[in-house]
Amino acid sequence: MARKITCRRIYEEAAPEDGTRVLVDRIWPRGIRKADAHIDGWLRDLAPSTELRRWYGHAPARWDEFRRRYLAELRDAAHRNAADELHDLAGHEKLTLLTASKDVDHSQAAVLAEWLADGGRSGGR
Repeated sequence: MARKITCRRIYEEAAPEDGTRVLVDRIWPRGIRKADAHIDGWLRDLAPSTELRRWYGHAPARWDEFRRRYLAELRDAAHRNAADELHDLAGHEKLTLLTASKDVDHSQAAVLAEWLADGGRSGGR
């Protein structure tokens, strides 16, 4: 059975169709109480490095290079344990990757969803 992997903002209300909900941001989102987040996991160590996140700054013109650099980061030892945990969670039928980013389509959650759909290979395209 094919897995369904989606990305959503953590600020959106949780829905039954979300399945397993995992926050993939390094920093806890503002204005959300942990008790109200309705998440099944928080993989902060899977998020882009602080340096990469700051460089990107969610500038659409930097998206392709951000994606390339982030996929390279996913191959390093610092991300390996969290990547393995995400693979385990992705074994469920439905997985929702959560982020506080306003532009979900240009966030690390989108890169991770593509990466998982591609079998978790970090080589990129």
